[in-house]
Amino acid sequence: MDEWTYWIALKLVEGIGEVGIKNLISKFHNPKRVFESAVNELEKVDGIGPKTAQSIKSFSGWESVEKEIRDIDRLRLKLLVLTDSSYPKNLFNIFYSPPLIYLKGDLLPEDDLAVAIVGSRITDRYGKIVTEIISTELASSGITIVSGMARGIDSVAHASALKAGGRTIAVLGSGVDVIYPPEGKKLYDEISNNGAVISEFSLGSAPDAVNFPKRNRLISGLSLGVIVTRATEKSGSLITASFALEQNREVFAVPGNVTSRLSRGTHMLIKQGAKLVETVDDIMNEIEAFKNLKTNRSSEENVNVPPELNDDERTIYSVLKNDPIHIDEIITMTGINSAKALSILLSLELNGLLTQLPGKMFQLKHF
Repeated sequence: MDEWTYWIALKLVEGIGEVGIKNLISKFHNPKRVFESAVNELEKVDGIGPKTAQSIKSFSGWESVEKEIRDIDRLRLKLLVLTDSSYPKNLFNIFYSPPLIYLKGDLLPEDDLAVAIVGSRITDRYGKIVTEIISTELASSGITIVSGMARGIDSVAHASALKAGGRTIAVLGSGVDVIYPPEGKKLYDEISNNGAVISEFSLGSAPDAVNFPKRNRLISGLSLGVIVTRATEKSGSLITASFALEQNREVFAVPGNVTSRLSRGTHMLIKQGAKLVETVDDIMNEIEAFKNLKTNRSSEENVNVPPELNDDERTIYSVLKNDPIHIDEIITMTGINSAKALSILLSLELNGLLTQLPGKMFQLKHF
């Protein structure tokens, strides 16, 4: 607890920054020694000029630090610092790794096998279904799903991972004690009980717009790859993809309908070199650490039906296969009449779940 005092204080020193703190710890080994060191010693550290050195020596916000520690204890939170053995390996290796991580829940060694799934806050049915399938299949394979707990794609990714019995990590653009969006309280609790909710921002920090780009570098930093499932040209998920490239992470994008504005961001990423995702295998085979994991994707005889489908859609979807199947066979297997079956198949096709081939043949489209 005493160590936390100096870490929090160091973070609160004006003008020091993540790299400055890393350099100070590299030289002095712990933050207490930083505060005990003379100004001329501090100035020898890369990135620490006379003004910053003087700010460290004149720091007076100890009451705020003590309150922060009391609140961490009261809220049963945890604090991870750069020198902790349990600090996430992926995050430690990025340039701007946060000196402190406020944590609700647990981070485990297996969370190093993680991917981020991000996308638009306002999405469509196609985006929800595709995100559900990708998140479910990856989580079922033992891969931790990282996202930002925002409305839309982020929340779908978290919820799908939890439903699959997997682990998930939410990175907030507010204090870890400030639930945003407010309607996400139930999801917040489920994530913290089956993974972790984390933030680098001090407790009580509001979800200000300036925080989210900074938050996005943690989403990509925790992950071995970033998957964008739906995005407009100005979606914040494109910022996460940009950070992923800077951090030498893989970037994946799911194609969509060319007439939809929610496809423009993902199509732009694909044009710029992002890996196009048609099946989860496109992700599993691209990231070296995932290649030995056995996917739990359903076989043709045991199709994983997206939960958002209605009863008739589920009936049709469940008989589709990877190989083409004729409409007559679908009607025979389901007992649904021709006109209704064709209407349902069209709906499934428009939602990107199947492909229609010449001769009224239909084929399952996996993600």
